[in-house]
Amino acid sequence: MSLEKAPPRPKRSSVEQEEERAWISFYRRVGNDPALATEVLVQLDCDPQMKRMHLALYLCCRQSLQMNRERQARNKRIGQFVRWLCAGLTRQLLAKWPKALVRNLSRGSAVAVECLPETRIEPAIAKANQLAQDPNLANAQANFLQQRHGVAVQPAATNDAIEPAMQPTAAQKAA
Repeated sequence: MSLEKAPPRPKRSSVEQEEERAWISFYRRVGNDPALATEVLVQLDCDPQMKRMHLALYLCCRQSLQMNRERQARNKRIGQFVRWLCAGLTRQLLAKWPKALVRNLSRGSAVAVECLPETRIEPAIAKANQLAQDPNLANAQANFLQQRHGVAVQPAATNDAIEPAMQPTAAQKAA
């Protein structure tokens, strides 16, 4: 630093100072206000000398307008996506999902019916009942019981004569 004093600044009038403050405020506000940027850009385009003096302001205005166009394009794309998504969900909820629900419920009822136990008699139980009615089997069973107990037993052709172990249980009859 030199010990000499800096040359004194030329005195500006209050109008020039206010003009300077206005230009400074334009620099601050044009980045956020596209309408102001448009107005300043129009004024600077009309006066080439002012455009040369405030070239940075001119470029800030152009940049602000470009960013505003990009922001609007992005918002438009987002809006289209949201409308597409909402329309698709509405279509799904109101048109396709009830039909799918009915279709799946009808399929579900078919699955439920398939899960139910069969009503036909199991082949082993049917064969046991058929053999119990056979007189040859009744005679063979009577001979077996006679040898086992040593007592003469009358052969019978009914289910009542069958040993309890050979008769189907209540659970097997219910099935």
